[in-house]
Amino acid sequence: MAFASGSFTPIVTNSLIASRLWTPNWRNGFFSPFNMVHTFASSRSRLLKNKNHYKRLALSSCSKSFSCQSTALSDINSTSPTVSSNGHLRYGRLMPCPLQNSPPRVEHLVVTKEGPVLEYICKALDLPPLYVEDLIQFGAVYYALVCPKPPPTASSEQIKVYEEVTDPSVLRKRTSIKGKTVREAQKTFKITRADEIVEAGTYLRVHVHPKRFPRCYDIDWKSRIIAVTDDYVVLDKPAGTSVGGTTDNIEESCATFATRALGFSAPLLTTHQIDNCTEGCVVLARSKEYCSVFHGKIREKKVRKLYLALAAAPVPIRILTHYMRPINMAPRLVSRDFVKGWLLCQLEVLECKKVPWPSSEIQRRYNLEDCGWALKDFAYECQINLLTGRTHQIRAQLAACSAPVVGDSMYMPAAIAEIVCPGSNPFGKNKKLYSNENDKSLAIDEWIAQHGKEPSVAVGLQACQISWDDGQHCYGARLPWWR
Repeated sequence: MAFASGSFTPIVTNSLIASRLWTPNWRNGFFSPFNMVHTFASSRSRLLKNKNHYKRLALSSCSKSFSCQSTALSDINSTSPTVSSNGHLRYGRLMPCPLQNSPPRVEHLVVTKEGPVLEYICKALDLPPLYVEDLIQFGAVYYALVCPKPPPTASSEQIKVYEEVTDPSVLRKRTSIKGKTVREAQKTFKITRADEIVEAGTYLRVHVHPKRFPRCYDIDWKSRIIAVTDDYVVLDKPAGTSVGGTTDNIEESCATFATRALGFSAPLLTTHQIDNCTEGCVVLARSKEYCSVFHGKIREKKVRKLYLALAAAPVPIRILTHYMRPINMAPRLVSRDFVKGWLLCQLEVLECKKVPWPSSEIQRRYNLEDCGWALKDFAYECQINLLTGRTHQIRAQLAACSAPVVGDSMYMPAAIAEIVCPGSNPFGKNKKLYSNENDKSLAIDEWIAQHGKEPSVAVGLQACQISWDDGQHCYGARLPWWR
């Protein structure tokens, strides 16, 4: 986090710490180390004076090399990256898209002098204007009128800055927050224009390395359209893409690319989600009104979703019931037994048939992860009726049944660990009894550590059919990638 105190006492520079995010409405659990820097925004005239210089710098950087930390496109010449004054690499534009995601980097700033947001971020983080413009286009820059409260792990310098910029005597002088509670003023919103003016004291959160989705640029999006009506569009979502975008990237999303492919002037809206690594049917609304209508159908359980899951082991044909820990972060933990406060997860396995394991060629094409499963001659294709719609539900439930989804680099390693060492899952069939809560908490931490990373592109999971209003509207996806 880079804080600047403006007219306040200067802050010690380059104090590096790692900390949890500050407020519950932020979706990520952690952010990377950050710098505490004391910076001042330059004037508007200075930005205009140097505009052409920065443009040449950014375009030159983009044409010669594109590097976010250690990641670069293979077809771009690899040159030694220049390092800016704050120790980070200099950047070109966000395009072309890197083949892999860079390590997360989130910067936190307090504006010291009123002016254009683009100018302030460029100065504070030593980033080219074109790159910051792209970050704003991606939806990777947020603001709040008042700085959120620092976490318990914050340094004394950070706490000092927070206390200075949120002192009641300072807040009383800011007309922009009159009539608002401090909590209301700390609510974050996206910056949508590079020329937006931010006043002194405004808090900024900049996702310098937004999560990228390079597969968006390889898809023939028109061929993925299943149906177009006056109210909605049904899309056969490709694996390795996000339905509606992420906290830091709304640009590289199915909704955005489908809107462009169809030539619509109004953006398509997300009505429901499926995992990035899952392919298949999703419904995108053409208006806010129908978006609300479809949300109502989901709440009233009028929407039926069928999935095909390629499991690594056979799955019993019956209703599977688990309970999911209500913590909004991966991996999602599920328990075979009821746990108070945990969320009910139910799915119905309608069919399970033995099929060949995907060939090495298909695995390469879809970046399928080799998770260490020993028996790779056969897999088991299951048709599943999803009765409750929890994040990662099918993947977590099948893994809990020792039949993880093929290629699921997050849940398969944990399933293997439980098979090799029965009882390692504190919520599984062979769970141990713990003498106290501390021992159980340690066991849960160890179990979470057995899980892997989120798959890069595809897993063996497809939303093969979606229907609503008792089948009046019914749509199916193409054959899954593994057939």
